[in-house]
Amino acid sequence: MAETDLATVLFFEEHRDALDLYLTLENRLTTSFPDVTRRVQKTQITFCNPRVFACVSFTRVRRKAELPPGWLVLTLGLPSPLPSPRVAVSVEVRPGRWTHHIVLSTPEELDSELMDWVQTSYAFAQKHLRSGSSRRP
Repeated sequence: MAETDLATVLFFEEHRDALDLYLTLENRLTTSFPDVTRRVQKTQITFCNPRVFACVSFTRVRRKAELPPGWLVLTLGLPSPLPSPRVAVSVEVRPGRWTHHIVLSTPEELDSELMDWVQTSYAFAQKHLRSGSSRRP
């Protein structure tokens, strides 16, 4: 994999065991969505088109004992709730806008089902770009 930038390395400083998983996810996102931009912030890494469609963080969405080794949270904004046990938390932040937090810990979880959800989030963010809605997923 290509050399990792300093901001990303620092973001994963306390979660080094999740860095390889993140790099695999980032590669999938940048390959699937060539126009994506990425912002490393203090508490999350956001992926935009230019609206935010995906975030990676270490938000605690389960009890610590329930979190697998090397975990990270992928957050997606979608127009409806996902009826999947893979979703740790799903919240309707406003009518017709659902935020989903998905705990990931292995590359195998970056499967076609997950990427379909990411594609839907990407398209949903594009739709909201045209309508002038919020930037959050």
